[in-house]
Amino acid sequence: MTLPRTYWRWSAGVQLARLPATMAPLAFTLLATAVTGSYRLGGVMMALFVAAELLGAVPAGRLLDRIGPARGLLVILTCAALMFGALTSMAVMRLPGPVLLVLVAVPGSIAGGLSGGFRSLLPGTIPAERLARAVAVDAMLLEGVLIAGPLLVSLCGLASPVLPLAAMALAYLASAALVPRTQAEFRLPRKEKLPIMRAAPWLACQFAIGHLLSTIEVAPLPLVQRLGAGPGLAGLVIAVLSGSSILGSAIYAWRAPSFAPRRQACLLLTGFIAGGSVVAADLGWAGLLTGAAAIGACTGPLVTLASVQLQRLLPEGRRAEGFSLSFAVQGTGFALGSLSIGVLPLWLAPALAVVSSAVACAMLVLLTSMEGRYDRRGSRAGHLRFAEPRH
Repeated sequence: MTLPRTYWRWSAGVQLARLPATMAPLAFTLLATAVTGSYRLGGVMMALFVAAELLGAVPAGRLLDRIGPARGLLVILTCAALMFGALTSMAVMRLPGPVLLVLVAVPGSIAGGLSGGFRSLLPGTIPAERLARAVAVDAMLLEGVLIAGPLLVSLCGLASPVLPLAAMALAYLASAALVPRTQAEFRLPRKEKLPIMRAAPWLACQFAIGHLLSTIEVAPLPLVQRLGAGPGLAGLVIAVLSGSSILGSAIYAWRAPSFAPRRQACLLLTGFIAGGSVVAADLGWAGLLTGAAAIGACTGPLVTLASVQLQRLLPEGRRAEGFSLSFAVQGTGFALGSLSIGVLPLWLAPALAVVSSAVACAMLVLLTSMEGRYDRRGSRAGHLRFAEPRH
């Protein structure tokens, strides 16, 4: 069952919209080193960009729902491109750090809504029965973007330290040109509220994904140093994590299980718990690589499940906001995991992420148990608002 051409246009647009965020860490470091002679300003710029993304995600998503996701994405992408173009010009002029920080914060505050905006347009590009496959394929392509971003910065940086910023601006403009514009713009009455209670277990899954992934992606160097290896082998951990994530997404896209989504999620979260526990336990190279592979293999399918179930819960007129909230929740989990690497013992950071996965699993089990009790009572079963969507 192939995906239509409209999906691939949407996919090209969303990958280009994601590309600047994957380029930003190294691009800001190169820029700061060239302007100030130190990488420290680059770290502050990245922290400010991420904080602005997380804080601005939900308001930006709400704005997209009000004016229409397609129209709103075109405006946001164009504004982000202009701001990075201005940042490029200011960097060439070597203006002081505070000016660069302001120019980073503005596009960050609006770029947080891009993920939710594009995701809200996905249903209009594919038939409903192909949604899970489309999201799984997107998860695979995201891994490629995560790898391509730093490589592109390295190549552009050979010519000039400000060229990566210009490339980021061009990526946003190219993404704007690919925004689907033929779909109906959903506008439901504002009395439609986000179903936070029903969505809470799936948001918890998103948090757990970001939390556990960050403890591996941010800490490959200390993880291999703990085993007495040099920095050169840190990339092996990321390669195993990304490779297994692509493989897991491919298998899920090819043949997803037919049993209930919550049971699938609990099984995948169990894989998270096992993989994170093995990494935390310091069981040597076999433990580290096996744990990373288990986490990666479960990531793509769990991202797909959470995304599909959230779509079925969110009102059509609040999807951009809802998916932006999901982006912010996952980003918060990633930030917490990154912080834990810096302030906690190395073994405790993945152990804390295991707790997040266990809590998400417990929420899914509890909700299923609550539904079962209401179903047995019969008379109230028809009024229960937590019914699980089926494939």
